Amino acid sequence: MGTISLDHYVSGGDALPGGDILPGGGVLNMAWHWRQLGRPFESLTRVGSEDGAPIERFLDRHGIETVSRDDLAAPGRSSTIDIKIQPDRQPWMDRFVPGVWEDYRLTAREREALGAAQRLHVVLVEGAIAELARLAAHGFLRHVAVSADFLGFRHYSIERLAETMGHVDLGFIGWPHDEGEAAVEGMREVAFDMRRVLVVTLGSRAVRVFDGRDQPSDQRFPVQAVAVAGTTLGCGDAFIAWYLDELWRTGDHAAAVARGMMGGAAATAWPRPLPDAAYPDLD
Repeated sequence: MGTISLDHYVSGGDALPGGDILPGGGVLNMAWHWRQLGRPFESLTRVGSEDGAPIERFLDRHGIETVSRDDLAAPGRSSTIDIKIQPDRQPWMDRFVPGVWEDYRLTAREREALGAAQRLHVVLVEGAIAELARLAAHGFLRHVAVSADFLGFRHYSIERLAETMGHVDLGFIGWPHDEGEAAVEGMREVAFDMRRVLVVTLGSRAVRVFDGRDQPSDQRFPVQAVAVAGTTLGCGDAFIAWYLDELWRTGDHAAAVARGMMGGAAATAWPRPLPDAAYPDLD
């Protein structure tokens, strides 16, 4: 569950010149990876009826199913975000406009489908955060194992993390700052106090897994940095997609970290989050 956006690429130098507007966002990127990995799933999302055609073309090309295609488009415009590639090949993402995600709600058909699900993964933009809380308050998540992507933690504090983790079993945080900052220790405390699991990715440095369940543990997995032929845009989405695919098959977090690293490393070969051939409008 989460937004699929229209990504506006602004000037990014030689790594990725600006001008393109392409479907994107964590939900779309993970969906593509799960299709490549053969994982069955359905998406809960919304696009704007005014400008969502490029997103629908992408979904059709890759056979990405939504819970209810009739509920996919809502009146208005899709979410958008500006992406700029910096000289170090790292993305800078800004000016997110929620569009139809401003007041996102699951429809009755989507809630019914969720009632039959075993797992729910959520990419936590504001509309998804609010809907996740509503679903939990009305008892729709009692039987569902929930994982969630807290993105780069830009819109979170430790207090808000604890609030959302009340509805989440496994969280992912892409932490862009120093590993020694107090916030990282705060994440560890939340995981341990609430008996949850938090996976904190630290770019090319390490992955921390704070497992607060029966036998609490704090594991640090070093990352072997790879040369970035493209950019790091979409590496976090690839890491989570591959991680969850492995975890849901084996239940082994250490094996999932290793698989996640493989997915994240593979994504550094492309200038965009996915290979150019994935995008119908780049044909």
